[in-house]
Amino acid sequence: MLPKITYSFSASIWQHNGPGGWFFVSLPGELSSEIRTHIGSLEEGWGRLKAQAQVGNTKWDTAIWFDTKQKTYLLPLKADVRRKEKLETGVTIEVTLWL
Repeated sequence: MLPKITYSFSASIWQHNGPGGWFFVSLPGELSSEIRTHIGSLEEGWGRLKAQAQVGNTKWDTAIWFDTKQKTYLLPLKADVRRKEKLETGVTIEVTLWL
């Protein structure tokens, strides 16, 4: 198993307008470019990369997806995480991501 790479960034929470209304943060463009260049070859279907994320005291297994329209990776924020950390749309959060 390969060692994990750690990334930290700040981003604002936004909600998708489609069915289900998922909540996300978009990774910064420069960070997404670096990830895609160096480990994009590990992407699974739909540009998915397995990851672990942490916001506040909550850490969870997840994945990031490359959004070809925004040209950046998206990190979904599960309802459980949003509830535990009292997160709302428009709030800027600090994220640690392990890929």
